[in-house]
Amino acid sequence: MVAGMIEAETAVRARRRLTNKLIAGHDAARLKPFFMADAKVIAGDGSLITGAAAILDAFARQFAEPGFVAYVRTTESVAVDEGGERAAERGAWQGTWRGRPGLSGDYLAVWRKVTGQWVIESELYVTLAQGDETP
Repeated sequence: MVAGMIEAETAVRARRRLTNKLIAGHDAARLKPFFMADAKVIAGDGSLITGAAAILDAFARQFAEPGFVAYVRTTESVAVDEGGERAAERGAWQGTWRGRPGLSGDYLAVWRKVTGQWVIESELYVTLAQGDETP
């Protein structure tokens, strides 16, 4: 693997860890720099959310839900294009709530390097399981 690709993979993984922390902290506004203005997210239920503002609004609504704990995305792989400007992140996700079953599944995120920073262009989440309640 070329050094630039290793740096890109490391950067994408670090950005994902930061988004996990911000989600756990229920801080929707601080997620804004992680999304392109025209980003698209297909949520685990198949619904489409278009645009960073709508995505941040969806997070804020989730954070306001009683019992919502967090979404954690665990990166399994990052593939970077030859130019080092685009990356595909694959992994597993888990959503947890107190007093109700959690959800989990797989995801794919497309990252693009914009003015030196990795931002999310699109994400696809697939819900594959409903788990035990979180106390």
